[in-house]
Amino acid sequence: MLVGVGLGPGDPELLTLRAVRRLREADAVFVPGRMAYDLVRPYRGDAEILDFPMTSDEGYIRECLERNADRIAPAAEKGLAVFGIIGDPNFYSTFSRLCEIIDDRHPGIAFATDPGISSITAFAAVAGVPVAGGFVVSDGPDPDSRIFMKVRRPAEMAEELRKDGYTDFVLVERMFLDGQRVYRTADLPVTSDYFSIMFARRSYG
Repeated sequence: MLVGVGLGPGDPELLTLRAVRRLREADAVFVPGRMAYDLVRPYRGDAEILDFPMTSDEGYIRECLERNADRIAPAAEKGLAVFGIIGDPNFYSTFSRLCEIIDDRHPGIAFATDPGISSITAFAAVAGVPVAGGFVVSDGPDPDSRIFMKVRRPAEMAEELRKDGYTDFVLVERMFLDGQRVYRTADLPVTSDYFSIMFARRSYG
């Protein structure tokens, strides 16, 4: 199994307790650079640094991803492999792409993620900017995904969003609490708990 573990924005005091536990329990730990290695070193000095270039050369990026996939896969097939990444592995990171390549070249490996403090929430703390109401986070000009908090009528909201081209939905109710449930497009409930978040994504064909 391969688990992408979020290491937070760079401050070692902002690692989660779960991240520390995963690092200690893992059979093998991989990181994408020196900054990530410095964060995991107190718990796993044997972590292996892999090369993930910061470049726009798509061919070279693909080559490195394939090489790293082949390096990680044997450890993930035999036991628990952890890939520690700055921030959160689900937000604007290479982890999802790495998983796609591993799945293609080494099918049968299970994947999971443990969240970390992302740059989005860390920014609000450092800048002293309280965030309320709606806001947009994007690394491009036309965001194709939206996240809604405190969703009480998910089926009704999804129906309205479909008018704007949104087709894929995921609702997480009581996240990391007792009674956690995950609903997808075909089974969205009529009502949901106050502690609910819904993800909506446009489909382009």
